[in-house]
This record gives sequence, C-alpha cells and structure tokens, in this order.
Amino acid sequence: MENKLYYSIGEVAAMLDVAPSVLRFWETEFDCIRPTKNRRGSRSYTEHDIELLRRIHYLTRDCGYTLEGAREQMRQRPVEDPKMEVIKNLTEVRSFLAELKETL
Repeated sequence: MENKLYYSIGEVAAMLDVAPSVLRFWETEFDCIRPTKNRRGSRSYTEHDIELLRRIHYLTRDCGYTLEGAREQMRQRPVEDPKMEVIKNLTEVRSFLAELKETL
C-alpha cells in the first residue's frame, strides 16, 4: 500500500475487505469516524481514519462485539489492541502475496 494523505472510500473498502456501504454505516454509528467530504460528497479518509476503521472492523468482525460493545471498547481503550497490529501486518502480507501471484 502506498502512503498517501487521503484515500477514497473504494480504496479503504478494499483495504478492509468490506463494501463501501459498511464504511458509510460505521460513519453514522461511530462519532470518531469523520472523513472529509468535497462538494460532491466524496469521502476522503486519512491514515488515522483507516486505523479507527481497522479497529472497528476487528472488534465487530473478529471479536464478535455488537456495535454498542465496539463503541464502549473504543471509549474504554482508545489505544490499539496488540492483536490489531498483527492482523494489519498479515493483511499487508496477504495483499503483497496476491500482487506477487498476479505478476507470475
């Protein structure tokens, strides 16, 4: 993944392997997710936004928290869970291997 200042909703959805509608839904459910929008309403996500979305994804999908439970976890422990870093690294390795496979 190249480092950019802003990512589109499509790029972020692909990173997290979710539909863009899921990101829009999470935006309504979690106050901490506030991507910038241009005049047309297109969302732009920062690295910080993506890290928060990764945490929400981890809590809801991997840990099985409800949205309310995930909100509570985000309030209680704003610092990243160490498992999230491992998941992030494995996801990046998977993406790299998929790209490598396509080039072969």
